[in-house]
Amino acid sequence: MSVENDSSQVQSLSGGSGFPTFPVAPGYRVNVRSGPGTNYTIVDTLPYGATVGIRCQCDGTTVSGPYGTSDIWDCIGNGRFVSDAYVKTGSDGYVANRCN
Repeated sequence: MSVENDSSQVQSLSGGSGFPTFPVAPGYRVNVRSGPGTNYTIVDTLPYGATVGIRCQCDGTTVSGPYGTSDIWDCIGNGRFVSDAYVKTGSDGYVANRCN
């Protein structure tokens, strides 16, 4: 995944949860899955303009999206994962702890 670092990106904390938040790619309604891959069930869909708090990250199915191609999946809640290829983290690597 190749992403240019945008120095204007603001990283904040999600509602006091302590997890860094990042914007989802504009113009996309991103599927939230029950695990780190496209073979997992869709449990929700993020609305346009959403931001996500990343609890941890792990390897999974490789996905191509607006921020490149990546096998990193972001855990945004208990049993809730989105492909990092749709999240503007400013990095093509891990930005959070690895999930256990």
